[in-house]
Amino acid sequence: MSTPNNTHLANQGFDAEAEEHWIEPLNDDSHVLIRPLRPEDREREVEFIRNLSPEARHFRFLGAVKEVSPALLDQLMQVDYRRKMAFVALAHQDGKLIEVGVSRYAATEENGQCECAVTVADAWQHRGLGTALMRHLIETARKNGFKQMYSVDAAANTHVQALARELGFLSTRDPQDAAQLIHSLHL
Repeated sequence: MSTPNNTHLANQGFDAEAEEHWIEPLNDDSHVLIRPLRPEDREREVEFIRNLSPEARHFRFLGAVKEVSPALLDQLMQVDYRRKMAFVALAHQDGKLIEVGVSRYAATEENGQCECAVTVADAWQHRGLGTALMRHLIETARKNGFKQMYSVDAAANTHVQALARELGFLSTRDPQDAAQLIHSLHL
């Protein structure tokens, strides 16, 4: 079977980078598939968010979110693999691939800057998955010409604080909200 050429795919709104993928070993010797988010992941994304604990959903969205609205889901699924990027981590469970983590960035209005986020399913935390997802995101942001990446997170989110330190982000209090921290990384 021949592989379609990348020009043909790009003309259909598909980027060859969407086909990249990695099998990542985690700290507990389990493995996940990490790849760019694709349109067919829409239902996985809904299930992933639905299955997060209330605390994890609160940290992800900086507020109480029970269900994802169609508008928010559209926004989360919108990636162009350059200015808006997302990577999903997938694992086999009961014979099907489920989403167990996601990292994403989006360009901001300030040139060369992007905002990022990472979320890991409760049962998959403390395995190094957040680190793996963020390393792919950081590498892609650099490759796409970004000079700075930042994240705004709840000051109570100690998991993200530890991850930010591990990855070299600098953390400061949000001057407009003392309950939040801003983590920034020069790329």
